[in-house]
Amino acid sequence: MVLAIAEQLELSPDGRLFALNSYENRVYRVGREDDEALVLKFYRAARWSDAQILEEHDFALELAAADIPVVAPLSLLEGSTLQHCQGFRVAAFPLVAGTAPELDRPGALELLGRTLGRVHARGARQRFALRPALEGERLGARARRVVLASERLPPALHDRYADLSAMLLERIETVWAPMRPLRTLRLHGDCHLGNLLWRPQGPLFVDLDDCVQGPAMQDLWMFLSGNADEQRGQWQQLMSGYEQFATLDYSEIRLIEALRATRMLNHAAWIAERWADPAFPRAFPWFGEPRFWEQHLNDLAEQCAAVDELPVLAG
Repeated sequence: MVLAIAEQLELSPDGRLFALNSYENRVYRVGREDDEALVLKFYRAARWSDAQILEEHDFALELAAADIPVVAPLSLLEGSTLQHCQGFRVAAFPLVAGTAPELDRPGALELLGRTLGRVHARGARQRFALRPALEGERLGARARRVVLASERLPPALHDRYADLSAMLLERIETVWAPMRPLRTLRLHGDCHLGNLLWRPQGPLFVDLDDCVQGPAMQDLWMFLSGNADEQRGQWQQLMSGYEQFATLDYSEIRLIEALRATRMLNHAAWIAERWADPAFPRAFPWFGEPRFWEQHLNDLAEQCAAVDELPVLAG
């Protein structure tokens, strides 16, 4: 079917087909006759509207037009980047080469910071009209409801999860509330090492499927790791590049542990909600085991304390 759709899209497939690693959508490398291979992305049904996907595409194309290194969709039939084929919504992207980023190499974090600064400077020029904002239910409340309704959560741990997740949501709100109204901009939204390729000229951002309107810190905090001193050093390097192109309200440092808490809640809910997809039990076989949930609950308890503490970058 993938090859038939590639033919329908007039891409001249040569029969070579390779499934690429992706959970939320289905992504394939497709060989072509007398042309470069490309990537076909089949969007998960009912997650985004057509208009939201096209707004994602427009943002990627805007960044690419400004010479910011991001993989942008290709225009196909009738000049559209989003196609409807045999009940699927499909987009095509160029196949790009790159390696896993090694951010401990000299100059890498500063270069990453410069590139993120350029992304955010462009993202601040206007707002998303249809993409979601990182606010309200998306800070973890919806995720909590999904997990509590999931059969993956062991019944014996249901009440403890309910209590701990409620406590964590209270702490997230305690951090968020005094910062409203918060300056927001168009973001990558899921900016971690898995969505980053490294080329000789520097970073290349891929997969804007989770782009949102939110605080700049959402695209920055996941590149920090290690002890407090290591994170301060990483932050200094990141900011030395970032501030060449964009400005950051340093009060957003207070959001880091709250954003980490939100991600913990949302990630568990994401797996629970997708469990009927055959790819998820294969990829996360431990998800339904009591030992996973016991550790997850311990992590939530530790994160409650972390949200309450002064951020390490403030030291």
